[in-house]
Amino acid sequence: MTACHLVTYFVAGLIAYTLFDYRGLFQTQGLSSYMRPVDSKWVAAGPSLQVIRGLILALALYPFRHVVLREPKGWLKLWGLLVGLCVLSAAGPAPSSVEGLIYTQLSWVQHFRGLPEVILQNLGLAVLLVGWYRSSNKAWGIVMYALTVLGILMSLAGVFLPRTETFK
Repeated sequence: MTACHLVTYFVAGLIAYTLFDYRGLFQTQGLSSYMRPVDSKWVAAGPSLQVIRGLILALALYPFRHVVLREPKGWLKLWGLLVGLCVLSAAGPAPSSVEGLIYTQLSWVQHFRGLPEVILQNLGLAVLLVGWYRSSNKAWGIVMYALTVLGILMSLAGVFLPRTETFK
């Protein structure tokens, strides 16, 4: 679960950063007081710190593993659970959540602009996790662990390597 979460989080974040101009978006009114700038070392560390969130998700979902991994359309059930609990009904006022719509001053556009990223990341997580579990091919494990290590190393490189103007 942790490897699937980290890999899909990294890929979805990279795609969304590119497509949705997060550098510019995070500087807009409302989000600039809510989100760290994209060149923050905390943002660079984010993907490697997703190991913690992946472990929490794994522990929380463990009692339901038979429903997700063995029943037909288990990936769809997991996706619905993740979107419902982690995205739309997050406990805090996160953008795109019901709490965020109620308690933040972000516009509707700002709330929905990030929704494709989290919806697709959770879809990728659900499909990848169930696909990996149901596959008997050991290459899945090798590839997933290699991608996880690569994602962590790239994240840590963003924290510890000196920054140049080329990458800002």
